[in-house]
Amino acid sequence: MNLALSMRKTLLTSAVAMTLSLSALPAQAEQFINVLTGGTSGVYYPLGVALAKIYGEKIPEVRTQVQATKASVENLNLLQQGKGEIALALGDSVKLAWEGNTDAGFKGKLDKLRGLAAVYPNYIQIVAAKEAKINSLADLKGKSLSVGAAKSGTELNARAIFAAAGMAYGDLAKTEYLPFAESVELIKNRQLDSTLQSAGLGVASLKDLSTSFEVNLVAVPADIAAKLGAPYIASSIPAGTYQGQEQAVETVAVINYLVTHAEVSDEMAYQMTKLMFENLAEMEAAHKAAKDIKLEKALEGMPIPLHPGAEKFYKEKGLM
Repeated sequence: MNLALSMRKTLLTSAVAMTLSLSALPAQAEQFINVLTGGTSGVYYPLGVALAKIYGEKIPEVRTQVQATKASVENLNLLQQGKGEIALALGDSVKLAWEGNTDAGFKGKLDKLRGLAAVYPNYIQIVAAKEAKINSLADLKGKSLSVGAAKSGTELNARAIFAAAGMAYGDLAKTEYLPFAESVELIKNRQLDSTLQSAGLGVASLKDLSTSFEVNLVAVPADIAAKLGAPYIASSIPAGTYQGQEQAVETVAVINYLVTHAEVSDEMAYQMTKLMFENLAEMEAAHKAAKDIKLEKALEGMPIPLHPGAEKFYKEKGLM
């Protein structure tokens, strides 16, 4: 009797231990996607929020997070370190990251970067307080200008445009390295003459400024785009993009890319690429810049190797 009781206790103890052990194991390992964006008043952030929502709802067992950053350069460095799974970044920043350009803010070649898609163009938008009487690039001499956060994608654009125009920051009375929203606040408070912002059309910061303050949009002539070459292209900001803007304004544009890194699984990269293109209406609802995201242009000028997962998607679509 004692032997039988002892055996029953042993079996019961083993069963309880096994049950506890099994309950400690998840049914399926949860996956995580950290979406790297930019400042909250830019275009990257609302588009990143839309991507996170799409992925969170449509990829099983995935948890998403949106991280506000200083945009392109920081995003690319974070991807290299494995501190994000997907990011938006400017084409020239991506190219310089792959080359390991230290002047642009990269410690060395960011060899883990992998491309997912070309998305929409960033337009270089130089906006000045009307009272500052800045009507051309040359008029910026002796005035104050915010060129974006130091070594951000926007600031790299500013440097390139100044060089092509035969100018330098030294020509300015003052150079500020500030995010979009802070630049706008300084103009409103008459502490800054102008701001250069590299973003999609209708960026929130400049919409806010133009509705409460008289401004001029400063043209960047087509010959500047010709001097810069790829990935810059001549473009224009259509009339009516901002309040009080009655005419189209010449400028240059540069393509944005959706980027990941080599350690993201092929299946995850495939799903992230596929689901963005399958949900463009949701992207456009987040920001109108997304209306320029086209499947047929997804491989345009890609400055880094494609992720195999994205490659699989484009082969299915007959683009490769």
